[in-house]
Amino acid sequence: MEYKNYIGQVEFDDEANIFHGEVINTRDVITFQGQSVSELRQAFEESIDDYLSFCKERQESPDKPFSGQFLVRGNPDLHRDIFAAAAKAGKSLNAYVIDKLDKLVHTR
Repeated sequence: MEYKNYIGQVEFDDEANIFHGEVINTRDVITFQGQSVSELRQAFEESIDDYLSFCKERQESPDKPFSGQFLVRGNPDLHRDIFAAAAKAGKSLNAYVIDKLDKLVHTR
């Protein structure tokens, strides 16, 4: 589920007969639950709206969903090898790394 760029991951608890979820693309903890899909979606959106209102009341900036940028530290030899592999593939270093990470994460 997605709402205002926040992404919710949902699981079903068979014993409690309820869906429960958590927003996964922020460091703050935002949870929600419901017994039906429509109830779950409503709780998801209300939880995000409540979180944003709470932050505003406290005059704090809400933790925004991830920007898509991150810094990776590695040894210089690995950096050189990845750069060379990207050049051989005809890609920029960024495009090459993103392609490899995407394939790694989405291969099942």
